[in-house]
Amino acid sequence: MSRLMSATAIAVVLGLAASCSEQVALTKGPVDAPSMTASLKVDDFRLTDANGKSHQLYWLKDAPAIVIATTSAGAADVAKLAPDLEKAKATYSAQGVEFLALDSSAKDSREAVQAAAKKIGLTVPVMMDDEQLVGEQLGVKKTSEVFVINPKGWQVAYRGPINDGKASAIAAIDALLAGKTVEVASGDVKGTDIVLPSLTAKGQAGFQKISYAKTIAPIIQDKCVACHEKGGIAPMAFDSYEKVKGFSGMIRETIRTDRMPPWDVDPHVGKFKDDKSLSSDQIKTMVHWIEAGAPRGDGADPLATAHNEAPEWPLGKPDLIVTIPAYKVPASGVVDYQYPTVANPLTEPKWLKASTTEVTQRQAVHHILSGFIAEGAKGKGMAAWGSSVGGYTVGMESVVNPTGMATWMPTGGQFGFQMHYTPFGKEVNSEQRVGLYFYKDGEKPKTIMREMPLVNQFIKIPPNDPAHVETAYFEFPKDATLYTAVIHAHYRGTASTLTIRYPDGKEKLIVNVPHYDFNWQRMYEFEKPIAIPAGSKVIATYTYDNSKRNAMNPDPNKTVEWGDQSFEEMFYTSLRYRWNDETVEHQTNYDDLLQKTRLMGMMDSNVDGKLQKDELRGQFAQLAAAPGAFEMADANHDGGIDQAELDKVLVMMQAMRKPRPAAGAPAAPAPAAPVAGGSPTK
Repeated sequence: MSRLMSATAIAVVLGLAASCSEQVALTKGPVDAPSMTASLKVDDFRLTDANGKSHQLYWLKDAPAIVIATTSAGAADVAKLAPDLEKAKATYSAQGVEFLALDSSAKDSREAVQAAAKKIGLTVPVMMDDEQLVGEQLGVKKTSEVFVINPKGWQVAYRGPINDGKASAIAAIDALLAGKTVEVASGDVKGTDIVLPSLTAKGQAGFQKISYAKTIAPIIQDKCVACHEKGGIAPMAFDSYEKVKGFSGMIRETIRTDRMPPWDVDPHVGKFKDDKSLSSDQIKTMVHWIEAGAPRGDGADPLATAHNEAPEWPLGKPDLIVTIPAYKVPASGVVDYQYPTVANPLTEPKWLKASTTEVTQRQAVHHILSGFIAEGAKGKGMAAWGSSVGGYTVGMESVVNPTGMATWMPTGGQFGFQMHYTPFGKEVNSEQRVGLYFYKDGEKPKTIMREMPLVNQFIKIPPNDPAHVETAYFEFPKDATLYTAVIHAHYRGTASTLTIRYPDGKEKLIVNVPHYDFNWQRMYEFEKPIAIPAGSKVIATYTYDNSKRNAMNPDPNKTVEWGDQSFEEMFYTSLRYRWNDETVEHQTNYDDLLQKTRLMGMMDSNVDGKLQKDELRGQFAQLAAAPGAFEMADANHDGGIDQAELDKVLVMMQAMRKPRPAAGAPAAPAPAAPVAGGSPTK
């Protein structure tokens, strides 16, 4: 599950270990629907709906009632259910009742569900129960069955038809809203059969035969041990059957809520290298084995004999180790970003192949950014940086360039670092080292890896808003190839997407993160690099939950804007790419052209390539408020400021800020040439 974990994530895991240690004994496995009483407790789960949005049951803990209706694409009975379900949603949503649908058929595609929902007018989100685990626990047998869940204890208060006169989900909702007992707790449903093989006696018997030695231990070795090993980031090592069984309740819970392994991208959107997630079959196998009591079975224990131990340097011995100056992190308070520098120790220029970072105080270090600072570079902090010299975020300690690609490391100057420290209740001395790996003599790369953060520094998240969306984009001026993306927000970030809009207007979703987890920061490398034709827009969207439902939210009553600290917010998607016609021998200034589209992309929320007056933010909104100012900037009077017009505005603003030189003063120096390798990531 990754080598890296934040202080918050460690605390969560330790808490779950205590709260879930007895869960195996309490869990009876899938429920036989006819014998299920209305007192069934529903365990937490997280599912993604047909539109790629995430839903977690226990996130809705403050709702007076939660309604879940079973569906399947094309089922005639669901078409009859839809109007009644929509009517109930319209009636009760204002009172806080939550409405969801559940497709446990395991046969319907997202596209089929979307089409069917549109046809019958169903707007209730349809959660895709691909592994059928939620359907199993509920004992689902047919479509059009409605479950009414009481979040106070997570009991099923009612299961049956939405309303047949005798049994009524509507009556159950009314009872829960009034604080009364549900009088009729169940009823028969005439729906389409949903086949759940795991509910059969044969299926149950098969779970007892799942081999720990041949099946379970290899999954853990492949997907979990990178964290759960001696010296690893996780608070416990999975080094024996006894250890795995002892934490099996926690394992089941984190798999059902899709928190472990920490891999946030949607498996239905794109393919990625070094995929940390469990496959659908692995998910079902692990959960069913645990629900069967985690039987030991025959065979030697592979985990006990593997002797797994985290290496000091995962990529091997570095060619150069750079020690970042130590910093004493206080036990409490807020630490401003630190910007230490180290003299560049290189005696000859190098092409950087990979980097990895060793962090001694993982709980105290949120992230490390870096950049090469040339001799005589102007500006402070990151403003003076060129190529990245390695970095660290929670969940990503190594960065490896594809074969034949590199970033340029000159001699002289300094290596600059941005250090984000987070106090965690104990004063510690934090020391970090960065290991650099270079191309050897005779291994000169052919192409250059560039890196640029796609940001929106104008974000403004209203108080108590559970789903505020912000957008930003780059417009690529030349043909490029995209290799990786890193998604980054803070405590209120809950979801993100990355889309390409091609010059012909067609769009393609290339990354979907249905549930962003601040405790883990991954670099997602596309299995097949993505072609970006010139003129394409790469569009990022972020969704923020600034409501009280977000347990991570420091203050739901506060308007939140961009800021460095975790209690503030960010919109930050780091992209690694190459320009298709750029080589080591023929370097370009295309990054400068890409940078020029940044400001337009931060404000142009409707992505039409122009800034309408109501899209302007910050000082631009203030300037446009002056009589005639916007009309002056909109030179062609088409109602929007395009890129060329914005460029003229920026030149004018820069001239207004610039002090007039004294008579005889020398002209300002020309800007420094761009450094190969791109900008540092966040």
